[in-house]
Formats: sequence, C-alpha cells, structure tokens
Amino acid sequence: MHDYDYIIVGAGSAGCLLANRLTADPATRVLLLEAGGADDYFWIHIPVGYLYTIANPRTDWCFQTTADPGLNGRSLGYARGRVLGGCSSINAMIYMRGQAADYDHWAAQGLPGWSWQDVLPWFKRTEDYVHGADEFHGASGELRVEERRVSWEILDAWREAAAQCGIPSIQEFNRGDNDGCAYFQMNQRRGVRWSNAKAFLHPIRHRPNLTVITHALVQALNIDVQDGEKRARGVHYRVTGAAETSASASREVILAAGAIGSPQILQLSGIGPVALLKERGIEVEHNLPGVGENLHDHLQVRIIYKVKNVGTLNERANSLFGKAAMGLEYLLYRTGPLTMPPSQLGAFAKSDPSQPSANIEWHVQPLSLDKFGSPLHSFPAITPSVCNLRPTSRGQVRVKSADPYEHPSIMLNYLSTPEDRKVAIDSIRRTRQIMKAKALEKYQPEEFLPGLDIDTDEQLYRAAGELGTTIFHPVGTCRMGRDPLAVVDERLKVRDMAGLRVIDASVMPRITSGNTNAPTTMIAEKGAEMLIEDWKA
Repeated sequence: MHDYDYIIVGAGSAGCLLANRLTADPATRVLLLEAGGADDYFWIHIPVGYLYTIANPRTDWCFQTTADPGLNGRSLGYARGRVLGGCSSINAMIYMRGQAADYDHWAAQGLPGWSWQDVLPWFKRTEDYVHGADEFHGASGELRVEERRVSWEILDAWREAAAQCGIPSIQEFNRGDNDGCAYFQMNQRRGVRWSNAKAFLHPIRHRPNLTVITHALVQALNIDVQDGEKRARGVHYRVTGAAETSASASREVILAAGAIGSPQILQLSGIGPVALLKERGIEVEHNLPGVGENLHDHLQVRIIYKVKNVGTLNERANSLFGKAAMGLEYLLYRTGPLTMPPSQLGAFAKSDPSQPSANIEWHVQPLSLDKFGSPLHSFPAITPSVCNLRPTSRGQVRVKSADPYEHPSIMLNYLSTPEDRKVAIDSIRRTRQIMKAKALEKYQPEEFLPGLDIDTDEQLYRAAGELGTTIFHPVGTCRMGRDPLAVVDERLKVRDMAGLRVIDASVMPRITSGNTNAPTTMIAEKGAEMLIEDWKA
C-alpha cells in the first residue's frame, strides 16, 4: 500500500491539469494513474497524425458502440485517448468553449457557480491566446491557442455563401455568442499539436511530490464505511505485466477517466444502479442510479459535394507529388495540409427560426471520404458536416461484467427523439441552401451524398442515420445536479460518498456547443480550485 494525498485516475485532458495544480504545493503528494503509455509516438505531434492515432491501440481505447437503431443498425468506432494527454493527444485540436447559453442552462438547473460569467475566468486562466489577453481571452496560461496555417479557396467561398444565406462572417468563436461563420482556432504551437500533456504535465514531471504511473489500469476503488459514512480510501490498480497494487488517498480520489471510463470504474466499484450491479455480479457499495446514464454526443451528418474549378485535399493526397510537396512544406515551414485538423471552417446557426439560439454547427472540410480511415475520394470534393448542438437523445454506459479489462456497453440512441430527427432533416435542407448560393456557383457543386433524389422528410431521416457519425464528444454520464439521477453536486463531489470526486466531461449536465476539450479543461481548472479550497477550509 502506497500513501498519497490525492489519487487522480486518468492522465487525460482533465487529469494533466489537476496534477499540475495540486502539486504546486510541494507538501501535497499526488499519484497520477494512466492506463495508456507515454505520448512519445511520432504521429501524436504532427496535427494530421490523428489519422494514425485514432483506431490505433497504442493511443486509443478502440471502443465500439452498440448497434444503434438510429444509425440504421450500425455500430461506430468510438475513439477515446489511451495515452498521456488522453483525447487531447489524438483529437481535432479545435479550441471551442461553446456558447454562453450552455453554461447559463447549467446554472439554471440549480448549479451555482457554473454560469457563463462564472466559468469565463477559468477558461482565461488556462489559455495562452495567440492574439494576447483581452476581455474574453487569457495569455498567461499554458494551453496554446493559434490560428490555422493553411488556406483553401473553396472554404473561403463557402464562408461567403453562408453569409449570403444569413450566417454572417465573424472574427472568431469563443466569445459567448457563436452565431456566424469563422475559421476554427486550435491547440497548436507553430504547427505542432499542443496537448494538455504538453501544456500541463510535462513541465512539472520533475516535481518530487508527483508520481506518474503509465500502463496502470484501475480495477476498482477501495471503499469503506465508518460511523455510517461511506468513503473512498484509494484504488486497486494493475500495471501491465505486474501484480495488483493498492494505493491510498488521505484526502480524495479523483476520477478523470472521461465519460466512458469514469462511470465504468464507478460501476466496477459497486457504485451505480443496483439492478445493473447485481446482474453483473458486482457487490453493491452505493446505490447511484444515474451512473452511466445521460450519455450524449454530437452526431454529425456528413454531406458530400463534388466540386470543379478548384483544388481540394483529395487531389493532393492522391498524388505522389502532392504528398511529397505537403511533407516538404511541413518540414520546412510547419505550414500546409499536414497542420490541418479534420475541419478548418465552422458555422453556427439555427436549424429553424423557433430555436432560441444557434443549435446546429457545420464543420466544413476541403476533402471527402466514405468513412473515417478510408482513402480520400479521387474527385475534388468538400464535406460540409452538420451536427445538432443540443441533442435530446440519451444513451448509457454499462459494464458487461465485473472484469475491468472488458470494454463496457456504449449505447448512444442517436436520433431516438422527434426533436433530434427534425433537426437532422432541417440541417440537411439548410446545407443544401448554402450550397446553392451564388458564391459557390463557379465551383458547380454536385451533391454526391445523400443525393438530390433523397428529398422527403422520411428519406432525409434515413439518410441522416446512414451518413451520421460521432464527432467523439461523449459527455454526461456522471452529471452534475440535485435530482435523484445526478451523480455529483456542483462541487463535483460524488453524492453521499466522502473522499471521491469526478472531474471530467462526464459531469456535464448537457453538452456544450461544439468540441469538448476546452470545456473539460475549464472544468478541471475550476475543480482543482475547489479541491484546494476545501482542503484549506
């Protein structure tokens, strides 16, 4: 048994920051456990390397979702980072906070301290913004945010077409109201991925009060009861090739294993829905029926258009000369297509006028392919993917057995509500409107998928199920709240369980508008301050 003040489970986007902040006090001993390995893989650091880190067991858990009726019975590969830095080491690098209304909604659910005005200072504290500090941005933090390093004529034209359809061009997102079209800003430093491990963990690895153990899979939490109080005392974990080890935490155990990993560990530890735990042969320690529930994600519908009279990535990537030129440009200047995230241009709008604020987002890509991991098409094309920012469909994460090495069941239930089906249909129609705008006429866009013969509401709904795929933004499975299905309170403490918090994307009551790495980093920054405040108190 090894003793620490805090044990952090998961060295991902949240865990790296938590380790940084908690060990700033040299008297505080912290153990950081990561199931994956070091982030020393070549492709992690080149931005386009996500093509080689996703679905790679070296860096990805390689989860599969359960066959989903909303996706016409399809199952999806569900990437989650399994490496130092977690998803920030394999994600799209897009820095997107969401909209003010997202956080104001959290606060309105009885969660004081989580409104937009409350969380904005925590976003700013972590940020190293390329344009310097201002009312909305910070420049003294560790998480670098920069502009794109490659341009595409077709994306400039799409932005103009969006403006012609009532979606104005704006300078940037991340100021609270994202209504409009802008180029994404991203977590890079001079053309190299800037993960949360680089930002928060590596600069402090030398601290003697921090112990980092990789390839360490947590088997379960150590829970005991004294004087009627349930308390998490530590963890049982196993390093690959070694015997099971235990570690104790005198203050708190912190789950930062993400929206899949954190509820899985809770359930394996006997914390969760009683019926599920008994069915899986797991001794019930603490009845919390909301653990693993409320899973939701952004489903993007990938609409593809062939284009003419303009270059796209398809032609470059399918040419030996093009590949060589891209590689040379990156080697010499750290610019060009190898610096690209999957999407460069974004737009926020309402799917219909009745929406209170922008509820759909486009990720516009100067490329096309059948599915992630497939070769790019041979013809010039763009993919204006569109997603529902406020899905009402809900799924769950549930362990299949008491074996910590067995992946859990992940069911999203995409498009399972009338609201989500309507938004998907309306989104395709809005995309078609933009593609018919004058700014794109010279490129003669031709709808390749789903095809103009797909036009009735029923046909479009079926097409959304066929073309829809995840953007890898799972949240909500240990959500904050005050109702019986809430798992943590507004201070991220597991309900009726001392010494245990969850600090990661799983605590979001409702998903934010856009990519989730920046909000998760904010949650960790705010959560770290709560931990320090509560201990000092």
